[in-house]
Amino acid sequence: MSERATPFHCPYCGDEDLRPHEAGHGAWECGACNRAFQLKFLGLLARGVQHTSSGENQI
Repeated sequence: MSERATPFHCPYCGDEDLRPHEAGHGAWECGACNRAFQLKFLGLLARGVQHTSSGENQI
């Protein structure tokens, strides 16, 4: 996985006007609400996702 993951929406206002921020890898800025934020992938959960018979996900 060498490509950078790109967020589609600002986590604060939901707008799509995002561009990379100068702070570095994983940092983004929103042109709509003027906020900067950073995303970080923590890893996969060891237990995974369990499905119930009702179709709802449990974590």
